[in-house]
Amino acid sequence: MSTHFELKNILFLDIETIPQYEYWNDVPEETQHLFELKTQYQRKDEFTPKQFYQRAGIWAEFGKIICISVGYFVEKENNLQLRVTSFAGSNENEILLDFKDLLDTHFNHKKYLLCAHNGKEFDFPYIARRMVINGITLPKKLNLFGKKPWEVPHLDTMELWKFGDFKHYTSLSLLTHVLGVPSPKQDIDGSEVANVYFKDKDITRIIRYCENDTIAVAQLLLKFNNLPILEKKNILQVSLQLENS
Repeated sequence: MSTHFELKNILFLDIETIPQYEYWNDVPEETQHLFELKTQYQRKDEFTPKQFYQRAGIWAEFGKIICISVGYFVEKENNLQLRVTSFAGSNENEILLDFKDLLDTHFNHKKYLLCAHNGKEFDFPYIARRMVINGITLPKKLNLFGKKPWEVPHLDTMELWKFGDFKHYTSLSLLTHVLGVPSPKQDIDGSEVANVYFKDKDITRIIRYCENDTIAVAQLLLKFNNLPILEKKNILQVSLQLENS
């Protein structure tokens, strides 16, 4: 497979989300009722809304973003590097504004694409919805109104792997395994993020987990283009120091 995209024009990303409240009893009564209605199909008779609330982070209406990790390729002395950084913490509005500033300042040109695993179904719409909820004007890369499908500046490694099979779902863990990419799930998985945040208060651990997913997505795109994956020495955690594009 060849994706025919310039690797240096792709911003890879992953997000971590949690329920807006740690405890069900802290959720406003009207929100509890709306959550009950929203999740009725998924819960059936197996779970009460209270029992199911631990999964609330997967819905932008009931969750919030605590980490956005991004990665981008650069070439130094004929050597391909992946540079990774994160926006994270308890202030979602600040995280979203910083991410928007990154897109508006450095990845606004039409040549740039966003890439995530299952990004079209989760990461991209989730970020956009949370921006709207937080009163933040959408950056061009997330404002899809009026765009034709081929004009949407998004890549999705899960969609690429489907090869047109719309029934097929492949997790990031499975895809990295079959393609020989180092597993991103070396510590925690998505179901544990809320506990690590609320109970352990360990945002650093969540950042590391989110960045590992971002790295894995970038490595997958290399594999899709029949290119060797990067060695660890060529993957750098950095603060943002980009030239204006």
